[in-house]
Amino acid sequence: MADPASDLPFFYGSISRIEAEEHLKLAGMSDGLFLLRQCLRSLGGYVLSLVWNLQFHHYSVEKQLNGTYCIAGGKPHCGPGELCEFYSKDADGMVFNLRKPCLRAPETPIRTGIFDSLRDNMLRQYVRETWHLEGEAMEQAVISQAPQLEKLIATTAHEKMPWYHSKITRQEAERRLYSAAQPDGKFLVRDREDNGTFALSVMYGKTAYHYQILHDKSGKYSMPEGTKFDTVWQLVEYFKMKQDGLVTILREVCMSPSCTVATPFLPAARKPRPNGYTPAPEAPPQTDRALPMDTSVYESPYSDPEALKEKKLFLKREQLMIDEEELGSGNFGCVKKGIYKMRKKHIDVAIKVLKSENEKSVKDELMKEAEIMHQLDNPYIVRMIGLCQAESLMLVMEMAASGPLNKFLSSKRDQILVDNVVELMHQVSLGMVYLEENNFVHRDLAARNVLLVNQHYAKISDFGLSKALGADDNYYKARTAGKWPLKWYAPECINYHKFSSKSDVWSFGITMWEAFSFGGKPYKKMKGPEVTGFIESGKRMDCPAGCPDQMYTLMKDCWIYKHEERPDFAKVEEQMRTYYYSISKKTPPEEKAGDTTAATAKAPPM
Repeated sequence: MADPASDLPFFYGSISRIEAEEHLKLAGMSDGLFLLRQCLRSLGGYVLSLVWNLQFHHYSVEKQLNGTYCIAGGKPHCGPGELCEFYSKDADGMVFNLRKPCLRAPETPIRTGIFDSLRDNMLRQYVRETWHLEGEAMEQAVISQAPQLEKLIATTAHEKMPWYHSKITRQEAERRLYSAAQPDGKFLVRDREDNGTFALSVMYGKTAYHYQILHDKSGKYSMPEGTKFDTVWQLVEYFKMKQDGLVTILREVCMSPSCTVATPFLPAARKPRPNGYTPAPEAPPQTDRALPMDTSVYESPYSDPEALKEKKLFLKREQLMIDEEELGSGNFGCVKKGIYKMRKKHIDVAIKVLKSENEKSVKDELMKEAEIMHQLDNPYIVRMIGLCQAESLMLVMEMAASGPLNKFLSSKRDQILVDNVVELMHQVSLGMVYLEENNFVHRDLAARNVLLVNQHYAKISDFGLSKALGADDNYYKARTAGKWPLKWYAPECINYHKFSSKSDVWSFGITMWEAFSFGGKPYKKMKGPEVTGFIESGKRMDCPAGCPDQMYTLMKDCWIYKHEERPDFAKVEEQMRTYYYSISKKTPPEEKAGDTTAATAKAPPM
């Protein structure tokens, strides 16, 4: 059954967004240059990828129940070709009209998707088994009933996939993943035991991670807060091309023992990207203390799909209850405790209240911080709920009740074990990987700006100095020095006003030092110029008392003078994770019980 777009010379089939952008780059990046590709989310849908002002814009084209096609909010068209012809004459809400098709090269075939390879046989099998038809009668039924049957077939197509293991336990899933080789990205999908939903189990760093696949009332499948798909197999295909919160992209299938489908349907393995962590995995076995991402504190305020529909940047004043209790204060004003009233629940929030007499520049800074935070969504970054303009301008954020990391550690020095500090700093590295991957430079990473939800859950906050880099930019150059936290800044920041993820890595090293010294002040009583001279002479701070050698070695790597020689956050997180799992109860089964580090380390507090 031919795809309705197969005759269009600018249709590329089942390619990823990144591949589409590469084709457009090679074709010259002129305004109005476009191509059409298969949508990985909605059945029978497409994506229009368009260039304007040297930027890429991607528009979903959904197939409606009546067989027409339209961009969200746009006019319906009888086919993808007719839709493209319409938008070549009228932009109708897009940034620019379609001007020049990016034509497929003669040697570039249309790439078929995994369901394209299975669909016709599955339709025939369904008609044969359900309606007991054969021969010409079956073929006529397939032709006439295909549009109605296609979604029914597609929603059960995962059962034919080699990665689908039906209803097995979490423990059995891990046994199958650990059997034979355990490369990063080895995965399977299984039925969860309790509620009829699915789980995705994937290997990374010799450890099995488990993620719940949600199924909402509209019939869509997704990770919590993630992209929604019509089917389970589309979700799997998407995560083969994009990490999007998983520990790694999906690469190698853990074959189901009952599967009879050969593997040619699977795309070639792609290089995994490092972790920026995870949508909420399933709850772990009760033998171990739950990690933050395993519990309800992980969830976004908008974890409920119904609440997500109402998500807006500006909040109504009647949705807020503000306590007189102050959590902190600064030049901008103060931070107060409050409650945000949603339709189904009330949540604790922190409200940054601008002083009414503050000048316009301070208000502008708060607005910039809100704009940055509104774009971020990661379990290890303080989430912004919204802005409220009432008696004052207020920035509403989720609550991290245990306060700043430095104050928490200094007040509980005798109660906190070193491996608890490792756990928290690992989480900070996960949040920084997310920022690095999304081209954000924090510029103010410090223990005072790491907030704790509880003793075992850290989130990065305070994005007042943060900058979003352009897609092709590696650093941001500040025009003036301003009031900068010089003791946390890398040499290139101080000397040349240049900021990048690598300068954030330097700040991470300082934050590590603060954490492992239990809230100590870096460089003791040195002034700014003294710190600069200290660094330029090749000196670095000494290892905090009781800090593990591996962690101090990582600190010094973060403090390498030349930014290009420093590790990136992907590497930092990998080292943090490796060390964390070597000393925690969650040591992967493959690691030797006689490992001296694991054997001598104290267990994490329960």
